[in-house]
This record gives sequence, C-alpha cells and structure tokens, in this order.
Amino acid sequence: MKVVEIILLLFLMACSLSVFLCRNLLVAAILFMANSLIMSIIWVILQSPDLAVTEAAVGAGVTGILLFITLYKVNGLRGEDSE
Repeated sequence: MKVVEIILLLFLMACSLSVFLCRNLLVAAILFMANSLIMSIIWVILQSPDLAVTEAAVGAGVTGILLFITLYKVNGLRGEDSE
C-alpha cells in the first residue's frame, strides 16, 4: 500500500506543479480537477471518506464547472474585442 501512496503523492505533486507552470488555461483547469481527484483518492486511502467526497464534489465538481464557465466567458469577451 505504501507504493500506491507514494505514486499518488508523486502524481499530486506533478499535477500541482503543472497547474502552476501551464500557460494554457484550459489545460490548467483540467489539471486542477485532476489534482482534486487524486487528493480525494488519497483521502479514501487515509480512511476519511467524508473528506474524499467533499474534495471530489467541491474541488473537481463545482470548482471545475466554475473554471470552465469563466474560460467560456473570457474567450467570448476576447472574440468581441477582436471584431
């Protein structure tokens, strides 16, 4: 089980660093959602299912939807400015 935990922690660090360094906002939003999903898996392994469900619902679900709506609005505003 320790190997799985170490692999998940490495993936979590890679996702976090990738979100920070990514220039493409869509890819950064997807990586942020992946970061939340990996964190919720870690919470399940740590035997805390309430935190896992909260992390998955808020971190990946609600925040992901808000990020995608924001990206849609920003791209829509850019399209109006360029015309």
